Amino acid sequence: MLTREIPIRDAILETAVPRLSIVPSTMDLSGLELEIAHERDRAYRLRDALAGLNATPNGGTEYSYVLVDCPPSLNLVTVNAMAAAHSILVPLQCEFFALEGLSQLLKTVEQVRTSLNPGLTIHGIVLTMYDARNNLSGQVVADVRSFMGEKVYDTMIPRNVRISEAPSYGKPVLLYDLKCVGSQAYVRLASEIIQRERSLRAA
Repeated sequence: MLTREIPIRDAILETAVPRLSIVPSTMDLSGLELEIAHERDRAYRLRDALAGLNATPNGGTEYSYVLVDCPPSLNLVTVNAMAAAHSILVPLQCEFFALEGLSQLLKTVEQVRTSLNPGLTIHGIVLTMYDARNNLSGQVVADVRSFMGEKVYDTMIPRNVRISEAPSYGKPVLLYDLKCVGSQAYVRLASEIIQRERSLRAA
C-alpha cells in the first residue's frame, strides 16, 4: 500500500470484532524507508492512501476512527503517520527514561507540525505498565502529570499478566479476558478518549 502497488481498500481485512477492520503489516515494512527514501512525497504516502477512505455516496463516513499503530522508533513510517494524523495518542511506560523519550517525541511532533502537518495535535498521553507497588512508577506519574498537565489521561494501564498473554493467543485482551484489570483499564481509557474527543469537537 505504501509503495502504491495496491490501494488501501485491497489491504483491509475484517476481524472477529464487530465494526473493526485492520490493515495488517509484516516485518517487510522495515524496508520501506530504503525503498522510498529518495521520493519527494515520501512523508505523505499514508496520508495519500487514506484520502477519500471515509467518503460514502451519501456524504457520511465509513469509519469513525482510523488508528495507526506506530513503531517505537522515530523513522519514516512514524513520520508518515504523523503527517496523516489529526492527533496523536502517546503511550508512555512508567519507567526511568520516560520523560526523556517524551521530550524527544514532543520535539518531533513540533517539527512535523511546522513542516508537514500544521493541524497535528497531541490528543493525550496514556501511562502504561503502572505498578502501584513500585515507588518509581509513582514518581514517573507525578513527573509526567506535572510536565504535561491535562494532556495526561486520568486512566492508567497497570502491569497485568493477562495483557501480556493475549497476543500469544492472537486476541486483543478484551476478547481474551474482559474481566481482568488490564481489560477494564482499557475500557475506561476508551471511554475517556471518546469523552475528550466530544469535548474538543464541541469547543
